[in-house]
Amino acid sequence: MMETPALHAKKILFYTLLALFAFAANSLFCRMALGKALIDGTSFTLIRLLSGSITLVVITLLFKKSTWQSVPMDYRAAGFLFLYAITFSFAYGYLSTGTGALILFGSVQATMIGVALWRGERPHPIEWVGLILALTGLVYLVFPSLNAPPLTGSLLMAVAGIAWGGYSLRGRGVHHPITATTKNFIGTLPLALLISLLMWQSAHYSLQGIILAILSGALASGVGYAIWYTALTGLTATRAATVQLSVPIIAALAGVIFLGEILSLHLIIASFLILGGIGLAVFARKL
Repeated sequence: MMETPALHAKKILFYTLLALFAFAANSLFCRMALGKALIDGTSFTLIRLLSGSITLVVITLLFKKSTWQSVPMDYRAAGFLFLYAITFSFAYGYLSTGTGALILFGSVQATMIGVALWRGERPHPIEWVGLILALTGLVYLVFPSLNAPPLTGSLLMAVAGIAWGGYSLRGRGVHHPITATTKNFIGTLPLALLISLLMWQSAHYSLQGIILAILSGALASGVGYAIWYTALTGLTATRAATVQLSVPIIAALAGVIFLGEILSLHLIIASFLILGGIGLAVFARKL
């Protein structure tokens, strides 16, 4: 039975929402582990990528074993994934959460939309309005915690954003998202192990930091990134870039629900700006 365009669109929306919630959860896990110095960035990255690899291998063997031989290792995607993970972990040692989010997502937008334009993708004018509105909402959201960022931290987070943008773009052409993500994670392990060996003297960790790294890798990264690769099969590069601006809002709302943080008027206004902008960008061609 062939899937109708409407049903396909609903599935893509569902996968996109799942992936965005996973990204937000990952933001919380990283912030709790790295922001409180419960574990060093190198060890966090190694455990994160290793636990993600193990989880995805189990899922692939159980449900997607037949696709293993048909999906080649994408070394470029694995390189982007590793570069994102390691620079992201180190960057938050220098930056506040708000400043880091602004640099990260600004770099993601610039990378994905810049490549899309270079490849000939032409967003609808309303998509541009939506993107600008969402970016304005992001700046407004993080504005209270913005400060003059250190150059090292800024460069690391910009590289993380560019790498994530590159990784997302690589995922738009895959036919077996779960298997492809599994191989991408496996491809990062030699580099993660090498960096850990080179920096073993600066390693420090706690049980709580290790648990957060495992949760980040197995659930928020491994499963989350596989879902994201599935969603990318139905998103343009511009829309894929824009919807990710909702992650800081979802993470902030999760903080209100799970961490007892205050639901402020500031957060409500930022939510309307970001989510309204995303809505314009996603549904622009139907208006």
